Amino acid sequence: MLLSIFLQAVTDTAAAATTNAATAEMPDNLWKLAAKGGVVMIPIGIMFVASIYLAIERWLTIQKASKIDPTFMMNIKDMVLNDNIMGADTLCKRTDSPIAKMIEKGVSRIGKPIHDIESAMENVGVMEVYKMEKNLGFLSTIAGLAPMFGFLGTIFGVIQMFYKISLANSIQIDIISGGLYVKMVSSAAGLLLGIFAFASYHFLMLKIDRVANKMEAYKLEFLDILQQPA
Repeated sequence: MLLSIFLQAVTDTAAAATTNAATAEMPDNLWKLAAKGGVVMIPIGIMFVASIYLAIERWLTIQKASKIDPTFMMNIKDMVLNDNIMGADTLCKRTDSPIAKMIEKGVSRIGKPIHDIESAMENVGVMEVYKMEKNLGFLSTIAGLAPMFGFLGTIFGVIQMFYKISLANSIQIDIISGGLYVKMVSSAAGLLLGIFAFASYHFLMLKIDRVANKMEAYKLEFLDILQQPA
């Protein structure tokens, strides 16, 4: 008899849990779902907007920096070999590109030892790469902070859940589900933001490395032009 009473109680509890789960109001959009994550979603949301802006802005900047007229070095070569230094300098000034700025520095140093020209061009190249990397450190920081905020939301959700259980002095499915919402939504949001920021940072750094390699190739080509016999 005791066994049948116990089984009946378990059945009733399971049925009640199923009914509550079925009738619970599900968020009908992402904003309502995000709101379930609690106050910790505010800094996560701010970091999300910042990471989107930084990723797009830096991508556009790097894309612009990587583009240069294919005939640029050919024209520079013709001008330098024909002693048209002013024409080469003017062409570099008219070309909005880190590569052109680096070549411009080399053109302005023509007549000095090759080592001095190379050092001057390298210094400009380093500065141009630094400009492309501007604010990328924030993306790296967001990639590390976002999961931490998500974990903080998890802690808040657990605290909220146990606090409500202590007030009710009983374990009910609606009390547990409220805490789990905060816990799961904030954790998922923090992890997703961290993954996006991490991937964006390394993708953009890879593109910067490609531009830097391209600049190095143009620098060597320019130095070869200077060492060609007149």
